[in-house]
Amino acid sequence: MAIVRRAVCSGDMADDGETTDASEEERWLVIDGRRWRRTDPALEDDVAARLRSHLGRARAAVRTAGRAHDDAAVAAARRRVDRAKHGLGERGPRWWEDEVAGRRARAEEALRELDRLAPPS
Repeated sequence: MAIVRRAVCSGDMADDGETTDASEEERWLVIDGRRWRRTDPALEDDVAARLRSHLGRARAAVRTAGRAHDDAAVAAARRRVDRAKHGLGERGPRWWEDEVAGRRARAEEALRELDRLAPPS
């Protein structure tokens, strides 16, 4: 049985605190009938790119650790994946229900933590 989440929108908060509506298409990507939360569009391009870089490297680390049967490394890499997804707004609080400043602050905090855990090369 598939789990279907229903998006409840109170609107997206603009920088000035005004509410703007984000459409369902802006919030969700549907692949093979399954909805995936999209990246927060309010994130600066460079921040989103850095978070995606961390996400890709963390996913690669999950694969590598899994092949090595290193359960602790798999768990650590999965935490990095989760942190990157939270920073991008793809997990955690629904980005369209929060103010832009708070969303950007969460993304920056995720970057600081990820840079500490796995510094970019």
